[in-house]
Amino acid sequence: MSDTGRPEVTAYVALGANLGDAARTLRDALQALGSTHGLRLVKASSLYRTAPIESSGPDYLNAVAEVASTLTAPALLHALQAIENAAGRERPYRNAPRTLDLDLLLYGGARIDSPALTVPHPRMWERAFVLVPLHEIAPSLVTGQRLSAVADQAIERL
Repeated sequence: MSDTGRPEVTAYVALGANLGDAARTLRDALQALGSTHGLRLVKASSLYRTAPIESSGPDYLNAVAEVASTLTAPALLHALQAIENAAGRERPYRNAPRTLDLDLLLYGGARIDSPALTVPHPRMWERAFVLVPLHEIAPSLVTGQRLSAVADQAIERL
């Protein structure tokens, strides 16, 4: 239980960046996750390099973090967007290159389908850059069948 009286919920966040010093941006984002009120960084995956999907630009660096959160899912999304904005995130068009992208993948066992938030993340099971780092830190969440389904997507652990 937290000081707010809300129990902690285990959530998983995907991190990605392909503009500027992406490795530093991801490290800074992990630090921000750990220092945001209502969040506790539990663990983070290695960094991975992947080519952009449905986009262009430099390769992405990606990771997945496990956080313990006393925030509601919408409040957690808001906190993630604040971290993105602090990193200079702009959204000129869908799948544009970005300084930082934080996606809420899972929020406990919740299923959320609202105009602002869908959990589990609707495309997470299609993306090696999500599944491989998620499997690294939470292997019970990603089956071998799920990994095999994205095995044709190039991904390099750094």
